[in-house]
Amino acid sequence: MSLLGFQHFAALSLSLQEERVLLVRLPCNPIFPIGPVYLADHLHKCFPEMPQRILDLAALPALDVRRVLRITVDQFRPTLLVFSWRDIQIYAPVNGRGGNPLQNSLEVFYAHNPLKRLHGALGGLRLMTSHYGELHRNQSLLRQGLKRARRHIPKARAVLGGGAVSVFYEQLGKSLPKGTIVSVGEGELLLDKLLSGQSLEDERCFVVGETPRPGLIHEQPKSHPKTACDYSYISSIWPQLDWYLEGSDFYIGVQTKRGCPHNCCYCIYTVVEGKRVRLNPVQEVVGEMRQLYDRGVRGFWFTDAQFIPARRYIEDAKELLRAIKAEGLTDIRWAAYIRADNLDPELARLMVETGMSYFEIGITSGSQELVRKMRMGYNLRTVLESCRMLAAAGFRDHVSVNYSFNVIDERPETISQTVTYHRELERIFGVDRVEPAIFFIGLQPHTHLEQYGFDQGLIKPNYNPMSMMPWTARRLLWNPEPMGSALGRVCLEAFDHNPTDFGRTVMAFLERDYGTVSLQDALRAPVTGRPALADAVR
Repeated sequence: MSLLGFQHFAALSLSLQEERVLLVRLPCNPIFPIGPVYLADHLHKCFPEMPQRILDLAALPALDVRRVLRITVDQFRPTLLVFSWRDIQIYAPVNGRGGNPLQNSLEVFYAHNPLKRLHGALGGLRLMTSHYGELHRNQSLLRQGLKRARRHIPKARAVLGGGAVSVFYEQLGKSLPKGTIVSVGEGELLLDKLLSGQSLEDERCFVVGETPRPGLIHEQPKSHPKTACDYSYISSIWPQLDWYLEGSDFYIGVQTKRGCPHNCCYCIYTVVEGKRVRLNPVQEVVGEMRQLYDRGVRGFWFTDAQFIPARRYIEDAKELLRAIKAEGLTDIRWAAYIRADNLDPELARLMVETGMSYFEIGITSGSQELVRKMRMGYNLRTVLESCRMLAAAGFRDHVSVNYSFNVIDERPETISQTVTYHRELERIFGVDRVEPAIFFIGLQPHTHLEQYGFDQGLIKPNYNPMSMMPWTARRLLWNPEPMGSALGRVCLEAFDHNPTDFGRTVMAFLERDYGTVSLQDALRAPVTGRPALADAVR
């Protein structure tokens, strides 16, 4: 932030005794809003007398959102509105936002039948309307809330952060009200400084109306001590908390660490959370779980980028799980993203004994060659060994394996390797327990894959990553030729044949078309061939 921007906010600042903070989670899928909750908890520990309120617009019917925001602002009269925007891109093999975005896109791009293409085009039009409507609505809610607050407090200010903002801050910064502070990544220290009247120049943020400094997203976040969230306080400022706690189908988020040390070509976590892994103290994590447990929560989702990000963190994971056992949380179920190459027999046993009921592995491909080229850092042979450890330890629950076909250098032989690898996972856990989740990467800015797209001429530097226009969407839904059409049509056939079991159906059709190979072929990563992504973007 420039000196001029800081002076602008210094002029608007109020005394700390006057500050009142309203945290607003903008509408999205109603996943537990761990970000706003942790922000409110942090501010309460820094400024215990300062009034706060959390408003979760995702937990409201769409028709009530504007009215409730208006009433809340009028009643609470905040001096600072902190808006959290969770997601923007919509490419996924699931229904939502008026339709199935993956299916509609594939119908438009790859269907032979004109009626099918028309169906996809009409579905895509609905999705475009929904997408741009959401962009307009969320920005309008920010404007409405800020304007309403300034009726009561002329010096009221707004901060916007969240996952979507951290990825698309450059685009969003062009259409928000001037003077809005846009936060990239974590917001605790930024809000602390803002409320204390300190300079924000070294924080990952900028003021709308000014140009973000180059490379803002790549600046590393600063550490700060993380203590157990005080849910007694949170419940006093967030009446909607019970809506999540009473719904037994919800996993309640708990964070054990921040940061991810890896370089996966398509992932934004590394730059948003930083490459340095920062562990939360074990007793603080367990203390937070105990509070939720005493409120009736039995399902926990560890919201880390990776629960076990590298082998050096195996002992830390064991320490946490032992502490959970020692606390007597014996009837819980928990889930997480894990790097399944970072296990040993003791950790596998502790995971099962403490109630791991579901985990996701984002291996992307079952071909070790492609895993290497995409900078995933996985050894697929080790992943299989770890999965066998989990099965031997008694894991009998659900496994979701995320495959993102055609990211880079996909060929018929790598498809058959992925099918072979998946069949081995099914042999380990059981066919009914292993669900292949089929994705095509939604290209995101600030990633290695974006740079690869520039280098290969697949996208131009001035493209709009928030666009849903067909000529842009075809590039953002990453599925380049020569395999793009073939994979698109296999997925379309699977949608037609069995949309309720899409992933398994895709795997069956890929095996039909490309066959399988020996498992050793899938686990082999030849050095020869086309350059790896690491070389292509160097």
